[in-house]
Amino acid sequence: MTKTARLGVVLLCAAASTAALAQAWPARTIRIVVPTAPGGGPDVVARYLAPRLTEVLGQQVVIDNRAGANAMIGAEVVARAPADGYTWLFGTGQNTVNPSVMKKVPHDIVDDFAPVSLVYQSTYLLVVHPTVPAKSVAELVALARAQPDRLNYGSGGIGSAAHLSAEMLRMMTGVRMVHVPFKGMGFALTDLLGGQLDLMFPAVPSVLPYHKAGRLRGLGVTSPRRHPSAPELPTMAETLPGFESRSWIGVLMPAGTPRDIVTRVNAVLVKLVGSTEVRQALIAQGADPETNTPEEFARYIRQEVARAARVVKAAGIRPE
Repeated sequence: MTKTARLGVVLLCAAASTAALAQAWPARTIRIVVPTAPGGGPDVVARYLAPRLTEVLGQQVVIDNRAGANAMIGAEVVARAPADGYTWLFGTGQNTVNPSVMKKVPHDIVDDFAPVSLVYQSTYLLVVHPTVPAKSVAELVALARAQPDRLNYGSGGIGSAAHLSAEMLRMMTGVRMVHVPFKGMGFALTDLLGGQLDLMFPAVPSVLPYHKAGRLRGLGVTSPRRHPSAPELPTMAETLPGFESRSWIGVLMPAGTPRDIVTRVNAVLVKLVGSTEVRQALIAQGADPETNTPEEFARYIRQEVARAARVVKAAGIRPE
C-alpha cells in the first residue's frame, strides 16, 4: 500500500470514529464546569438549567464548581478535558478579560475552546449594605467624595467584572474607595451581607433576592435600560450618562469537539433558553436571555477580548 493510500485509510478511520462518537453521544453523565463560586450568578443559572438539560439530553447533567484565579481554574479544567462533548464550560465575561489583566493565562479563550452558544447577558447591580447612608447613586457618590478611602467594595478578583464596574464609577466621578478582592463573588457577597464590605457590583441574579428582602439596598443597574426583573431600580446611566457594564455567560467545549455535538448542543440551548418558561424564569432571576450560533459566539468572544483590553488600558490596571 502506498503512503498516500495509507494516509487515506487513516483519515477515513478518523472520520468514521468521530462520526460514531457524535452519533452515540451522549452515553454518560455530562459535566458543566462553572468557574465561579457557589451562589454566584452563573452558578444560580447553571443549576436551574441542569435538570432541564438532563431531561432533554437523556443523561445526567451535573454542576462542578471550580472557582478561583479570575475564572481561570475552571476554564483550564475544560481546556484540557477530552474533546468528547462530556465536559462543558459555563464561561463568563471574565474569561475574555483575563488576557488583559493576568500576566499568564494557561489557555487561550479563542483557540482552546469550541464556542457553542451564549446563554444570557449579565447585568450588574450596585448594592450597598443597609448601614451605608446612601439611598441613590448620587448620594453614594456624594458620600464617597466627602470621605475619600472610607468606603470599601468587594469583587471576585483584580480585573473581575465587579472590579471594572467599580473602576468605571471611580473614573467617571473621581471618588476614592478601597478595593477588596476575593477568590470569587460568592465569598465577597457573604462579607457584604455580613457588613464587612460597604458596596459591590454583583450580577443581578445573585443579589436581587437580597435587595428585595431588604438585606442589601440596590441603587442602580449597569444595563442601558431598566431591568425587567426590578423596574423600580434606576440605571446607573440615569445619574452618570454613558455608564454601562455587562458581561456574558455561555457554553463552550474543548477545541476539537466534534462539530455534530456542538451543533446539537447549540440547538438544545437555543430551544431551551427561547422557551417561554425558561426565558421568563431567567428574566425573573435577573438574567438577560440571549443565544446565538457557534460562529456568532466565536466572533463575539473575539470582540469581547478586544473590548476588555481597551477598558483595562483606560483604567490603568496592570496585569498581575
